Parts: sequence; structure tokens; C-alpha cells
Amino acid sequence: MPHIHAHRPLPESRRRLTATLLVLLALLLALIGINSVVALAATGTPLRNDTGLYPRAIRLAHNGAADGRILASVVTFSGNNGLGSIHESTDGGASFRQVGTVTDPEASGGQGLCCSTLFELPQQVGNLPAGTLLWSASVGQDEPGRHMAIRIFKSSDVGRTWSYLSTVATAPNDRGLWEPEFSIDSQGNLVCHYSDETDAAHSQKLVAARSSDGVTWTGHHNTVASNLASDRPGMAVVRKLPSGTYFMSYEICAAAGQFACVVHWRTSPDGWNWGDPAHLGFRPETADGKYFKHAPNLAWSPEPGNPNGKLLLIGQEMYNADGTKAAGSGRTIWSNANNGNGPWRELSAPVAVSSTTVDYCPNYSSSLLPSSDGSQVLEIATDYDAGVCKPYFATGPTSTCPPTTSPAEETTRPRTTAAASSPPAESWSQRRSCRRPDRGLGATSVRPGTATTVAAPPSPLGRS
Repeated sequence: MPHIHAHRPLPESRRRLTATLLVLLALLLALIGINSVVALAATGTPLRNDTGLYPRAIRLAHNGAADGRILASVVTFSGNNGLGSIHESTDGGASFRQVGTVTDPEASGGQGLCCSTLFELPQQVGNLPAGTLLWSASVGQDEPGRHMAIRIFKSSDVGRTWSYLSTVATAPNDRGLWEPEFSIDSQGNLVCHYSDETDAAHSQKLVAARSSDGVTWTGHHNTVASNLASDRPGMAVVRKLPSGTYFMSYEICAAAGQFACVVHWRTSPDGWNWGDPAHLGFRPETADGKYFKHAPNLAWSPEPGNPNGKLLLIGQEMYNADGTKAAGSGRTIWSNANNGNGPWRELSAPVAVSSTTVDYCPNYSSSLLPSSDGSQVLEIATDYDAGVCKPYFATGPTSTCPPTTSPAEETTRPRTTAAASSPPAESWSQRRSCRRPDRGLGATSVRPGTATTVAAPPSPLGRS
């Protein structure tokens, strides 16, 4: 048998010290383990305890007794069937419960489902009364002989049951149609914006179509289509401002560079005509030059004393002017009280996303829904939890303040290119009535969009 060494017992004092150190080490390892698990998931409350992608939230305003309720949607899966999961809050976003499911046979059996949206008709469209709920998504990206489509479902019972309504577009080839977004144009038509990969002249472009009844779709035309074939404008979100102007945010991905997949914006006077599609728009920035990249989302919020209200913007990642990742990336939203012109202001996002992975999950197209008075914003953001992409929700304040300088001390730093001149900066008078400090403030102007961007990250759902 092997020789076993006999060890002399340690003195009592050393045994106690050793035991104490072992206990402390165990506690430290436990804390490290706990923190490492927490770091994988966002803050906030889970909307659901399994997969929930591409969150959207609306507050009902045309459903009678149900007005004020918040409805949220995410893409989820049951086996290999893609589903739209509808959740409701009756307490202002403090809690949610699932109340409905959108089941599209074209998304079943592993055919694929991506990038859904949720919309309440603010007025009658054809035979669809105000208050009708619309849900739309990209379907068919994983089916054999792929021909993707943008399909719409409707609900007339506050999201409890859903039925097929129409198809906006069907791909003529095996390329993609992605990310539907609804608005109502100035003539009362229902407009659907989406990302289109089917044109051989463009890796991807943004397209709009409209319908006077929600059933028949016509007028498909480019809204953003770069002269550089490799550019990929996508992920449009549209909001109508009090002035009647329509504001669109979107990303542009293309060749590698500092501004890969940078967020842009542009406007339309009527929600249908967006100007020259080859004009790439403007890049929103903070006063110190920060910018967002990937998967933007947008909301309009009222603001007391400001007839313009304010815009709230979020992107998957936030970068400093020199191209380095900003410290607040994944945990910051922006506001702008001048219709998007001038510098945007940082404020803490209600949901802080810790993961630094750049794919279809962490902080990907996070949904923003301001409160009725504009003082708070509900956010639904996704992040990984033990390898599962889950949605988390939380509410936080929207108030921000300018730096402690007088109007005379303010300066502007134009950031323009030959493409277009920048809109004017926010005025001091529009920034006086705030209530708490803010970060990254000052005055500057945004610079027009560039084409120095890269392709969007691939997703297991087929989105790229």
C-alpha cells in the first residue's frame, strides 16, 4: 500500500485563522458566482420567463373602457412554431400578464418568425374601426424555397383573439423582408414601412406601402435607398410629431468603419413622401459627440410647457465621438425637445442591459413607451439569462437638465459634411425648466449620415 505521511496537528490559533480564511474565501467565491450570473441578465422584471424577442409596447387610446391599458408584444416559440405573445398591464406598467397569442400558420413548423410590431388604429381605416389592433411580422425566413412575407393580423377584442387580415408584400426571390412598422399618413391611409433585401441593386433598402382599407396594399416605393449598393438601411420606426411632421429613425449598415450600423433619422411632411431616397439622413448625437449604433427605437412624449413635446431614442450600443464604446452603453436612452434638431441628452435607461454581445438579443430594438404626462418612460429590453433571450421591463424618469451655464457661455460645434447642413441646436429657453442634473450636455449640431457602416449581426432567426 502507498506510504501515508502523518501530519502534526496545527496549533488552535492557526486552525481558527485557517477556518476563518476558508469561510471568507467561500463567501467571496459565492458572491463572484452570484454576480457573474446577475451580469448575464438585464435589470427589471421579466415580461415572461422564456424567449421573448423584438419587444413592442402601446398604450390604448381608442378602446373605450380599456383606454389606458398597456399592451406589449414579443416574438416567442413553442417548439418550432413562431408565435406572437401579447401581454397586458392594467396598472401602468407595474405588472403584466399574457392575454393573447398570435398564431400564424406561415410561421409554424420551423418556417420562421421575426421582428413583429404592434399598433392601435387611431382612426377608422376602411371597415376597420378606430381601436382595431394590428400585429405584423416577417415570416418564412427558414422555409424551404424561401419567399418571405410581411403579414398582418387584427384583433377587435383588446388583443385576446387574432385573425389574418392581409399581406403587405411577398418576396419575389429568396431574399428577406423584415421589420414592419405602421403609421397613418396625413391622408388617413395606413402605411407599412419595412426593410427589403429583394432588390438586386441594393443589399437592403427601406420601403413603404399604403392601404386605404388595411387589405389592399399599393404604392410600394423606396424611402431610404443608398447609391452605394452595399449599404443596408433598416429597422425603421416612425412617429408623428405635434407639428404634423413625421420622424423616422433607422440604422444604416454597410462596409466596416467607425460608423458601422450607425443610427440615422429623417423627416416627412405627410408620412408618405420622404424626399430623395439616396439622401441618408442625419446622425443624432449628444453634445459631446456620442452616437448610437444598431437596432434603434423611438418614442414621442409630451412635455409640460413645450408644444413640441420630446423625442426619446435608444440604440443597441452607444459610442463616444472617438469611436470607443461609451461607459453608458446598454443603459442609456436619449431625449430631444426640439423635434430631433440639435444635441440629444442622455438619461439613465429604466432597464440596464449588461451583456456586451452584439447580436439579435441584448438591448435589441428595445421598446420605449412614455407615460401620459411624459414624466416617465416604460422600457422593455431583452438580454440573455442562462443562454435564453428574455424580455425585461421597468419604468424610469424622463426629465433632464442642461449644464450650469448661461446662454452666453453656450457654444456650437458644427458637424457637417457636403451631403447636407445640420439642423439648428436646441435653444436655452427650451432647456430651462428641468428638475435634475443630466450627463453629456452642451450644444452642437448633428451631422448628416454617412455610408461607412457594416452589415448587421446575424441572428439564429435568419435576420442579418
